[in-house]
Amino acid sequence: MLPEERELARLEREQVELEEQVIQAELALETCKTETAQFQHRYYLTVGCLYAQLDDLDAQIAMLQAQQNTGDSTVQEYARSAEQRAKRSAAEAGLIESQPVPPQALTADIKQAYRRAARLMHPDRATSDAERQRRTELMVQVNRAYESGDQRTIERLIEEYGHDPEAIAGDDIGSRIVKVIRRVAQLRRRLDEARHELETLQQSELFQLRQGIEDGEASGDDPLTDLAQQLVRELAERRARLEVLNHL
Repeated sequence: MLPEERELARLEREQVELEEQVIQAELALETCKTETAQFQHRYYLTVGCLYAQLDDLDAQIAMLQAQQNTGDSTVQEYARSAEQRAKRSAAEAGLIESQPVPPQALTADIKQAYRRAARLMHPDRATSDAERQRRTELMVQVNRAYESGDQRTIERLIEEYGHDPEAIAGDDIGSRIVKVIRRVAQLRRRLDEARHELETLQQSELFQLRQGIEDGEASGDDPLTDLAQQLVRELAERRARLEVLNHL
C-alpha cells in the first residue's frame, strides 16, 4: 500500500469515527431538548399555572394598596413591579399553552430511526453547497419529527431520501484525501457546536430546575405535588386578602 493510500485509509477511519460521535452528540442534544420540553409542560400543568395565578392576585392586591396609598412612592413602585411580573407570567403561560404537547417518552425505536436518518442525510456529508442546503432542510424536518415523537415521519424521510448521492467513486487518491480532510474538519466543528449547545442547555435555569425535581422524585419524594399544595394554600390566602381590600 502506498503512503498516500495509508493516509487516505487513516483519514477515512477518522471520518467514520467522527460521524458516529456527531450523530451521538446530536441525538443527546435533541433528546435533552425534548425531555426538557416534556418537563416544562409537566411543570406548568402542576405548578406553573398556579404561579401565574399567584402573580395575578399579587398584582391586584398591590394595585388596590396603591390606590389606597397614593402618596406612598414605595407602594406605587411595588404595584408597578407586581403588574409587570403578572404580565410576564401571563405571557409565559400563553407561550407554553400554545406549544404542542411533547411526547410522553422517546422510545429506543425512534432514537434508532434518528441515528439512521442522521447517518444518511447529515449536512456534513455534503460536498457541495446545494447538497448541504438540501440536507440541512431535511435534518430540520427530522429534528422536528423527533421532538414530537413522530417516528413515522422520520421513516418516511429516510425512504424518500434514498441512497446517499454523495458517495465518492472513481476519484483519484489526492482528491479523495482533500475531500476527507475537509469533511473531517466539518465534523469536528459540528461536534464542538453540538457539545457546546448541550452544555449551554444543561446550564439553563429550566434544566437545573428539571434536574432538581427529578433528583427528588428519584429519591421517592414528590416535590411538584408538595409545591402545588403550598401554592394552593397561598392562593387561598391571597384571595382572602383581596376580598378584605375590596371591602375597605
